[in-house]
Amino acid sequence: MSSTGVQVYQLARRSVVRQVRQPANVVAPVIFPLGLLAVNSGGLQAATVIHGFPTNRFVAFALAVPFLQGALFATMNAGTDLARDIQTGFLNRLSLTPVRGVALVAGQLAGVAVVGLLQAMFYVATGYAVHVHPAAGPGGVVVLILLAVAIAIGFGAVGVVMALRTGSGESVQGLFPVLFVFLLISSMNFPRNLIEADWFRWLATANPVSYLIEGVRSLIIEGWNGEALGLAFGISAALLVVSLAVAAFALRERMTRT
Repeated sequence: MSSTGVQVYQLARRSVVRQVRQPANVVAPVIFPLGLLAVNSGGLQAATVIHGFPTNRFVAFALAVPFLQGALFATMNAGTDLARDIQTGFLNRLSLTPVRGVALVAGQLAGVAVVGLLQAMFYVATGYAVHVHPAAGPGGVVVLILLAVAIAIGFGAVGVVMALRTGSGESVQGLFPVLFVFLLISSMNFPRNLIEADWFRWLATANPVSYLIEGVRSLIIEGWNGEALGLAFGISAALLVVSLAVAAFALRERMTRT
């Protein structure tokens, strides 16, 4: 294994162990979204009688939302952990070693990927428990989990950028309400084509989070929808690439200041 590979492995292992040692980082991203799922599914079931609604069970329609909410928590976890490393001087000590910046960022995101994988598996299991079977079948379940992990990594990279730019865990946590607003103005609770308010439909259409939700949702209630999946994976990849580019610049600045 190359030296960079060893560095990534060691930092990834550290990131994963940190996640395991902080149960709140794993439990909260699972329990909170499922609680909202239960409330929304009970309160909005009547919406399924609207002509054109894609399913007769709102829980199947809403099951996609926890995947995105879990990704938002991943953003906070990744950013907060890295900010803690900056505040405690761990990053300063790393700057005196041969550790490469790519290994630092990749190792941090590895913990996000593991948590995202566990979340996705739990959400899929919850779906089966309430008799929501993904329409895409077993292969769709695999793609669904891969998409969930890709989304979590993309949002986790945003958290890394915030941590490197601010160096403060509190600032990273303050980003959560902003990201949650993007979730609220998306198609999380209603299909875009059935939204009557023109301004809200426009915002939901312009909001990239809508396409992430719809990509996950397509596997659950539609089957194989190449356009929805392509948009979801494409947006996840774009988010990751842009965030990594900004993170690389921010990391150089951070290391220069230290």
